[in-house]
Amino acid sequence: MNYTFHPHAEKELDEIENHYDSRREGLGDQFRDEVQVTISRIQQFPNGCQALSANVRRCTMKRFPYCIVYYVTPNVVFVVAVTHDRREPDYWTYRI
Repeated sequence: MNYTFHPHAEKELDEIENHYDSRREGLGDQFRDEVQVTISRIQQFPNGCQALSANVRRCTMKRFPYCIVYYVTPNVVFVVAVTHDRREPDYWTYRI
């Protein structure tokens, strides 16, 4: 199963990665790696994460305080947002 990002989710990912790199060199790469691990988990078990609605789910990252918000079509995991666990929980809803 393939995956793709909403353009705003891709921008969020880049901004978060840059933020972590500004704190410590290489930390942004570690964040990006954790995103890939989380997406792989979603690809293996697309219905295994917390349901936010009938179609949208949220998968919490293990090392960083972020979640991947997504929905699944027959062939694609569509990443709607890369969101912090405790900040503005529903800001991304207009993207669906």
